[in-house]
Amino acid sequence: MRKLMLSLSLFVAFRTYAQDALKYQTPPQSILELAMAAPSPLVDFNSKGDIMLVMDRTSYPTIEELSQPEYRLAGLRINPANFGPSRANYVTGIRIKLVNGTKEYPVTGLPANVRISHVSWSPSGKSIAFAVTDNSSITLWKADVATGAATQWSKRRLNDIIGDVFSWLDDNRVLALAVPGSIGKAPERPLAPEGPTVQQTSGKAAPAATYQDMLKNQYDEQLFDYYFQSEPVIISDNGEQTIGKPAIYAKAAPSPDNQYLLMESLHRPYSYLVGANRFPTNVEIWKTNGELVKQLASNPLDEVRPKGFDATSNYPRHFSWRNDAPATIWWVQALDGGDPKKDVPFRDMVNTITAPFSAAPEILVKTVNRFDGIRWANTQLALVTDANNAQQKVHISRIDPSHPAQAPVTLIDRSENDRYNDPGEPVMIRNQYNRSVLYVSSAHDLLMTAPGASPEGDRPFLATYNLDNNKQHILWRSQAPYYEQVADIIDPAKLVVVIARESVTSPVNYYLQDLKKKTSVALTAFPHPQPQLKGVQKQLLKYKRQDGVDLTAMLYLPEGYDPAKDGRLPVLMWAYPREYKSASDAAQVRGSAYKFTRVTYGSPIFWVTRGFAVMDATEMPIIGEGDKEPNDTFIEQLVMNAEAAVGKITEMGIGDKNRIAVGGHSYGAFMTANLLAHTNLFKAGIARSGAYNRTLTPFGFQNEQRTYWQIPDVYYKMSPFSYADKLKTPMLMIHGEADNNSGTFPIQSERLYNAIKGNGGTARLVFLPQEAHGYAAKESILHMLWEMDEWLMKYVK
Repeated sequence: MRKLMLSLSLFVAFRTYAQDALKYQTPPQSILELAMAAPSPLVDFNSKGDIMLVMDRTSYPTIEELSQPEYRLAGLRINPANFGPSRANYVTGIRIKLVNGTKEYPVTGLPANVRISHVSWSPSGKSIAFAVTDNSSITLWKADVATGAATQWSKRRLNDIIGDVFSWLDDNRVLALAVPGSIGKAPERPLAPEGPTVQQTSGKAAPAATYQDMLKNQYDEQLFDYYFQSEPVIISDNGEQTIGKPAIYAKAAPSPDNQYLLMESLHRPYSYLVGANRFPTNVEIWKTNGELVKQLASNPLDEVRPKGFDATSNYPRHFSWRNDAPATIWWVQALDGGDPKKDVPFRDMVNTITAPFSAAPEILVKTVNRFDGIRWANTQLALVTDANNAQQKVHISRIDPSHPAQAPVTLIDRSENDRYNDPGEPVMIRNQYNRSVLYVSSAHDLLMTAPGASPEGDRPFLATYNLDNNKQHILWRSQAPYYEQVADIIDPAKLVVVIARESVTSPVNYYLQDLKKKTSVALTAFPHPQPQLKGVQKQLLKYKRQDGVDLTAMLYLPEGYDPAKDGRLPVLMWAYPREYKSASDAAQVRGSAYKFTRVTYGSPIFWVTRGFAVMDATEMPIIGEGDKEPNDTFIEQLVMNAEAAVGKITEMGIGDKNRIAVGGHSYGAFMTANLLAHTNLFKAGIARSGAYNRTLTPFGFQNEQRTYWQIPDVYYKMSPFSYADKLKTPMLMIHGEADNNSGTFPIQSERLYNAIKGNGGTARLVFLPQEAHGYAAKESILHMLWEMDEWLMKYVK
């Protein structure tokens, strides 16, 4: 008997060492309570700003819910049972509240355990429409704002896989994309393939990122044809009208005057290399009865593009309606063939065409950099944004749409990472067509809301920006000890706004403020969702790395901790590297010490309740100024960043230099493996959903535009897989089995684990079933937290 027991104990020990066949575990109570706290409600205001919706949200789905049937097609994941997305967040209840009063009442008449999405105000604000999802269908509902009474508006099943599922035409009608009434049965998987799957290239370079969930065979193509098809339907109080034939509609957009529809549809041949957004596309203008007015474009498969993050399609793109005109369409055409390496005076041009669409298109504006967006105001004003992503530059100019021959006037030209000089985003209002347009005062001022980055941290502000002299004047700014930002503008002329206010110990709540009269009225009183954190200490750390670059981190300490009395603590450092083209940009302070501490599932702050000092958002800048590329010295800079952070926390008398762990998610996991391979600073590491072999992402990654074949040494040196024989510090690796992020294939973790094991290192690999790049199921998240806690307690604390 004693011999049998000894054999069994050895067998169990071997199984635990080699691989664990575990059931889902739960973390300690202090972590469990934080993880299971209900999410805070969402709020939304009508266009007049006098009524708000308070919407409760779903918490984590169960692993059983996440394990329902799912197809992964052309870059999208769908639920074949209801023609919707397979992984979505929902609203579970809606309350209506009058901004200028205390009256609040629920939306009633909803199904039990309702799952709501796409909540949208009617043009007048008298009603809201929304989609309700169940296990077999998605349907359209409508609620009367005055009473809160909701009814199912139509029994037609909607297709919520691609395109806008519905758009308002007027207060009584919406344009919806419905599952075709004649759709028939779904294709059945053949018992045996009819032949091989073949791809062929003909000498044209087609560099592409390592996209996930692409079509793989003819059966996938059949599934794509079936599940992505829809038919446009006008749903009204008087019934339904089907317009047009079933097709794969990627866009169905009414004109501002509701006389026309802009329709985009996808068709074969499909690609196994790129997703649905680059499939062949027909762009057409219809009347609202479905009659074809004009074909604007017939773009072929967009599989072959030049290299570089500023590369784009050589075909017309970004078709949309002008928000300030009854029926004018604009679109963008590359002037450099989509190739950012070509030396041309202009990269892109914006074209327009106006109803009745019989005249030739007109050129509205040409941009020096790649077009990045347009905001309409009126016939005399629009703001055009173009950007150079390679140089991290953004440029905004004003144009006069009525005089396209006039040269654009530059308003803003800055580094996109220069947060201290970010003027913010312009305030938008609704016009006579119920479309968003720029607010412009009689003094020719825009209103701007900005994050307000400063050496003291983020201090959001509201300011005017004069279009004549480019001068900005701050009207209001967040003040300590609060973190406040403008959530909505009730009256831009009178400066009546809704402010979202939070502090270290108080969650986000909303206040109606008259900035001229300096009055404030509370609109919500949401309670603290995680009262266990009320005593946690929070501090913004500032320090320098060896070459003089300023760095920051947000430090969290346990309640009541006093370094003089309690001694040094174990440390968990969490980070995510970012590339910069300017050392001054990299050195800017990010975040605010006054923001509310809300722990979400991926946060390291859980471990402050377990006696750790937590350094969150630990800056890890990788800088390459001028002609230098950041990644040419990636490892050297990464090590400098880590050494500076470790030095700071230990010099403060808080951190124990012999008990420090490092961790991160995605590119932060890549960082973690590299730090463990190239330093002896840490006792353990936690790497979630990372990529560790850069040769598996040969056409670029993050902000690296160069290919493996151009800089093989850089790819090799940046890959922790290349140094698996150096990885002796214990590392916990967690990965979703169904990771859908470009580059972070689950095989990345599998291969690194095997390499560490083969070289005698210490590692644990945990695959979470059904999980994508971010984790969703309650069981998965609790088990992840348990794994992390076990690892930290064993190897660090």
